[in-house]
Amino acid sequence: MKKTLRFKIIDILLILMIILPFVCGMVLRALTKPASEGISISGAMIFWPNNCDPGSATEFHLTEATVNSWLMIIAVVGVALYLTHGIRAGVKCRRTIAAEWIVEKTDALVAQNMGPLFREYSPFVAAIMSLSAFSSLSSLVGIFPATSDFSTIFGWAMLVFILITYYKLKGGAWNYIKGYFEPIPFFAPLNVIGEIATPISMSFRHYGNILSGSVISALIASALGGLSRSLLGAIPVVGKIPLLQIGLPAVLSVYFDVFSGCLQAFIFAMLTMLNISGGFPEELYNKRQEKKAARRLKKAGSAQ
Repeated sequence: MKKTLRFKIIDILLILMIILPFVCGMVLRALTKPASEGISISGAMIFWPNNCDPGSATEFHLTEATVNSWLMIIAVVGVALYLTHGIRAGVKCRRTIAAEWIVEKTDALVAQNMGPLFREYSPFVAAIMSLSAFSSLSSLVGIFPATSDFSTIFGWAMLVFILITYYKLKGGAWNYIKGYFEPIPFFAPLNVIGEIATPISMSFRHYGNILSGSVISALIASALGGLSRSLLGAIPVVGKIPLLQIGLPAVLSVYFDVFSGCLQAFIFAMLTMLNISGGFPEELYNKRQEKKAARRLKKAGSAQ
């Protein structure tokens, strides 16, 4: 495939669209994070309003997690546009192969876990996994990961919960309500609690694993720094260098930031697929569709 000057310029702009969100996040973090000594573990900063009342429920708070979420969304969109830029039927290149591989794997994952009725959910599942992975991996470059903020993950879980409820209602409102009283009416409160627990458990699982990794990494790095000062502090020049902090924190980061971040993105996507497809009463839905079709045929026959 011959690349024209216009094609190359668009490619450069798309690459900048991927890189600049990370650069903006790093600059924003460097300019707004207050200086601290020792271990500093804090939540997302509030950018606006600066002097807000924590107890006020009427004000809109612009937090670091919200800004970083939008930055990662821009980066994910940039990756999607870059991989699909210039795709032509019958023309193979590295980005085309990468895009096809992502689509095929996502389609296969959705078909295996949700069934053929939910094939259109492939873009949604891919978006959840990529946004979660990008948000978690952004901590590698010093950006506050949006997945370390509970409100972000809870918002995703609530969206999934709305979809679960929507598909449960496909079997009929009465069947949905009746399901709370099964197998016996005494179980109704427990069934309600179980329904509410779905988004809470999904959000706490993802948020807890990402946050715990960040906390453990910070504690280990700080402990190694203190151990280095204790053992080597008496040695001139060398004692001022935290030698024990070199290497091990980076190795641990491979698990806590890279492996765990990607794993939690996959788990959240899997729970999304299983909860949505598992809540869909396919038999009841098919019976309702058959009854509707029979009524339409009867109405059409009477009209003739």
